[in-house]
Amino acid sequence: MDSAYTAPAVKPPAAAYRNLLVATVGFTLTFWAWDLIAPLAVGYKDRLGLSSFQQSLLVAVPVLVGSVGRIPAGALTDRYGAKLMFPLVSALTIVPVLLLIPARDSFPMMLLVGFLLGLGGTTFAIGVPLVNAWFPPSRRGFALGVFGMGTGGVALSAYFTPRIAAHGENLPFVVVAVALAAFAVLAAVLITDHPDRVAPTASLGSRLGRAGRLRVTWELSALYAIGFGGVVAFGVYLPTYLKTWYELSPTDAGTKAAGFALVTVVFRPIGGRLSDRFHPAAVTAGALLVVAVFAVVQAFDPALGPWGTFALLAMAAGLGAAGGSVFALVSQVTPQAQVGSVTGIVGAMGGLGGFLPPLLMGAIYSAKDSYSIGFMLLSDLALAGCVYAYERMRAPRPSS
Repeated sequence: MDSAYTAPAVKPPAAAYRNLLVATVGFTLTFWAWDLIAPLAVGYKDRLGLSSFQQSLLVAVPVLVGSVGRIPAGALTDRYGAKLMFPLVSALTIVPVLLLIPARDSFPMMLLVGFLLGLGGTTFAIGVPLVNAWFPPSRRGFALGVFGMGTGGVALSAYFTPRIAAHGENLPFVVVAVALAAFAVLAAVLITDHPDRVAPTASLGSRLGRAGRLRVTWELSALYAIGFGGVVAFGVYLPTYLKTWYELSPTDAGTKAAGFALVTVVFRPIGGRLSDRFHPAAVTAGALLVVAVFAVVQAFDPALGPWGTFALLAMAAGLGAAGGSVFALVSQVTPQAQVGSVTGIVGAMGGLGGFLPPLLMGAIYSAKDSYSIGFMLLSDLALAGCVYAYERMRAPRPSS
């Protein structure tokens, strides 16, 4: 059955690698912008006198908006192409990044700017159809995994944002805004849509409706909500968890959270590459099983060294590999003209999967003074996804 997913080797053109590189850089930068609030959340909590739930809400709002925004972003990319959408969205993201400066002393204003900052999280649905179009089926899993390494923007944010802020409270926002402006110009010059791309003529609503009627869209959405949702949830909440439970300093917590995010980044192309060689559903099942096992370990609150660190990094590896394998499956079962629309929906569900856990973890800790229940819930979800992927999604599916 695995051999059904092995296509004859076709060498991608040089333009494919150029677009992959530029898109990955852009995805990384916009993800850094998307995650700017999380590494500084403890400071905002102290400045504004926020509760744990309010702090969680502050870091979760950009995740929610960025996730839902992927649905129209993916459909618009199908229609207008990544050459227009990537530089446009990157340039527009500069606005909320700079607005974080005057909004810092008001919780309602921070929520509003966080809402606008969600725009940075939509570029995932722009890059996937671009990369998918340029690479042949035998290379798509790996190529999409490489593009998915742009989620490392969360690691960059966790590591660099607090360190840059130490040299100037507003400096991180200025640095990221300048980087986004430079990339927008670069993307406008270097990104090219595939010459065979056919822009759909149907309306946005009808295209999203067709994508929504595909059963595989929702199956993949559920799996991606667990895999990538877990990555996002840990990315935005892990610094708070490490500081609160293990009493680390904000800098140490950010460093360790960056290490977690880095592991997810490294394992995403590994999951994609394994999916080029084996059935992506089997790869997904194995990755989620790893997450389920080590979430149970972490639920028992082990000391950070060595078992807590090992458990967190093992979960990072499983979540990263699952993210790569799920989108390898998307590229194989979705018609090319609908990849953007399906990617938007699946990506949105993945992001939404990262919206609820930070709120839930904050609420549970406020009520029970413990995070164990949250990790047990993650284990249950990962195990359910493992069983479903292995039992229901290994059979070949039609493309429409």
